[in-house]
Amino acid sequence: MSLRPMMQRDQASAMLGMVVEHDAPGESRVSMTVRDDMLNGFAITHGGLVFTLADTAFAIACNEDERVTVAGGADITFLKSTTSGQTLTATAARRARSGRTGLYDIRVTDESGDLVAEVRGRSITTDRRPPTPAAATSAIRTSSAPHAATATEDVQIAEGARATDPDPARATDPRTPHDPAPERNAALSTTEVFR
Repeated sequence: MSLRPMMQRDQASAMLGMVVEHDAPGESRVSMTVRDDMLNGFAITHGGLVFTLADTAFAIACNEDERVTVAGGADITFLKSTTSGQTLTATAARRARSGRTGLYDIRVTDESGDLVAEVRGRSITTDRRPPTPAAATSAIRTSSAPHAATATEDVQIAEGARATDPDPARATDPRTPHDPAPERNAALSTTEVFR
């Protein structure tokens, strides 16, 4: 199964190692193996990352046509904790769709099929269209992309912003007090080049 452009551009899901296993109108299944850096202070999977997995499955299921559909809200109930090395799977299914709104249920299970969390998501379909391929090509990530590559790119963008700063003192010493606006504007310009 090939990933649709929406998921090819989804850097957050790629960074977390999510794998799309099923993608059909109104339904999806996405899995993720829990890593050590996904644990909270109690050595269990961070609830925000369980929700992120469910939200990704929700996004795939509710984007059923060429219009951009986003979450209008969602509620999560945590039922079981998990830890590093376990595989979580989020399965989303449409319950109702009327006009611009939709209702979706997402179940997150572990590798043994035990229920970890349930999410009820509410979608809103917008008038926006997805980004054109030319505007988003450099953002494409695959689930096998190394985490370090993203960090390297972020560093290159930050260095590019510093290099374009008109004040040479700030370009060599980032601790120099300054007005952040020129650096922020340069960072935006530099980031736009990479898109």
